[in-house]
Amino acid sequence: MLKLFGALVILGLALACITSWVLDSYDTAWHPKRSVQHPAAGDGAGSKGSSPPFPGGELDGIFWFLQVSDIHISRFHDPRRIPDFEKFCTDTVEVIQPALVLATGDLTDAKTESKVGSLQHEVEWQAYHNILKRSRVMERTRWIDIRGNHDAFNIMSLDSVNNYYRKYSANQKVGSFHYVHKTPFGNYSFVCADATLTPGPKRPYNFFGILNQTQMDLLDTFRVESLESNQSIWFGHYTTSTVVSPSPGVRDIMRSAVAYLCGHLHTLGGLMPVLHSRHPQGTLELELGDWMDNRRYRVLAFDHDLLSFSDLKFEQWPAVLITNPKDAQYLHPGVEPLGRIRRSTHIRILAFSEASITAVHVSVDGEPLGKGSSAGGPLYVLLWDPSLYLTGLHTIRVKVEDSAGRSTEREQHFTLEDDLTPSFGFVQSFILLTDHYILARAAFIFMILLNVGVLLAFRFLSVPSGRGLTSQACMSLHLVSKMDSFFYSLLLFNLCTALGPWFVGELIDGHIGACFAFGVFIDGHFLEGSLTYVVGVVQDKTSL
Repeated sequence: MLKLFGALVILGLALACITSWVLDSYDTAWHPKRSVQHPAAGDGAGSKGSSPPFPGGELDGIFWFLQVSDIHISRFHDPRRIPDFEKFCTDTVEVIQPALVLATGDLTDAKTESKVGSLQHEVEWQAYHNILKRSRVMERTRWIDIRGNHDAFNIMSLDSVNNYYRKYSANQKVGSFHYVHKTPFGNYSFVCADATLTPGPKRPYNFFGILNQTQMDLLDTFRVESLESNQSIWFGHYTTSTVVSPSPGVRDIMRSAVAYLCGHLHTLGGLMPVLHSRHPQGTLELELGDWMDNRRYRVLAFDHDLLSFSDLKFEQWPAVLITNPKDAQYLHPGVEPLGRIRRSTHIRILAFSEASITAVHVSVDGEPLGKGSSAGGPLYVLLWDPSLYLTGLHTIRVKVEDSAGRSTEREQHFTLEDDLTPSFGFVQSFILLTDHYILARAAFIFMILLNVGVLLAFRFLSVPSGRGLTSQACMSLHLVSKMDSFFYSLLLFNLCTALGPWFVGELIDGHIGACFAFGVFIDGHFLEGSLTYVVGVVQDKTSL
């Protein structure tokens, strides 16, 4: 009994240590000892913290832009998707007048009518291209569209005739790139991290993206270049948790950025309508819900080098974005000049609507401060005294009304303290900050070792007899494992699962490939394993 008690104590301590480590790993609140406050030299440290200019009552030091993701133009499904997207390009862009628009992948659906198969349909790309032409959106803003995994389905090479992205997209740039947006008050870097697969197999082995060492070196070059800009934004299709990359990993490469904008996960079918978190280095990761089913888009703004954003629903007006004071949860103390909030003279709000804005009501901590006045364009400002809110967490609430009788309320927390930043939820952080291909690989290896270990143990170790249910079960397994047909067939099944190949076939139309747990070979190309490990775990479970 004493030995059992000691074993339970040791097990409890081990579980406590593991739990503590996991919770600390996914604690995304800002801590003074972390690299967020003390970034590495040359990584864009926040040297401008309290230097002018400060947010005031004029339309200066600010520009705004849009993001839309996972559009999935389809020839088979949701007939409203195409006309709604055209209205977005025509009306929404006309109302908001963004400096640029980021379309972060999955421009087309590329699936068969049954939704099981995957195939590039030229008619879908033509529909997308025609929307851009008819709406003349590329004449009114900078439209930057990049590939997603659906845009690379069933494509052997970038020169393939089925690679319609190079023919019908606005950007037509394949691979990562660095775009610099120039303004009278400075330059802003937008770095695309393109992790789409080449070659691009059919579903389902195209869910994870891959960045090889050459691509990582190129991205690191862009990172160094971006240090010359006021701020940098990184964007891509995949979340960093679904990108396979060599050490030190893609999150480390983008450490000098304010935020990484992405899509891909589609709110996990509505289970996670908000998927935001913060990297250990401080960079925000902001996954955007899909256009396909949810008609979501995002408006973002740099106001005196402070990034703010609001995730919005199509055709819900007015659209409201509070740019000063910034939302406390999305502060980046290592990169943003947060001291400018304390030295600002005005609350600043962007308000957009198809109808004219009639009123902008502002309150802080439940106390009305008054109505905002127009500073030009969509910017509304209200004089305030930041010294009244120097400590603690505060709440600002804004209600915007338009002449069509519609109103929108926006509420967010803000703080002027240096060491008070709310953390993101554990589930959000686990989804976005875990390298899931590593987790799947570890689970796969564990399942293989468990299967083989249990099999060998029951065959070669003696099992004590007893009348209990556990003893009888162990004896039954021992006797069954002594049967050569059962033992060798199950052992061979586990070895085949581990070493493969699982199958050989057309992974891309006209191109034969072989699928292993550790990756996929297609015509001399190797794609490192990711989702294959998940499939392997499922197979291993069936053999237990």
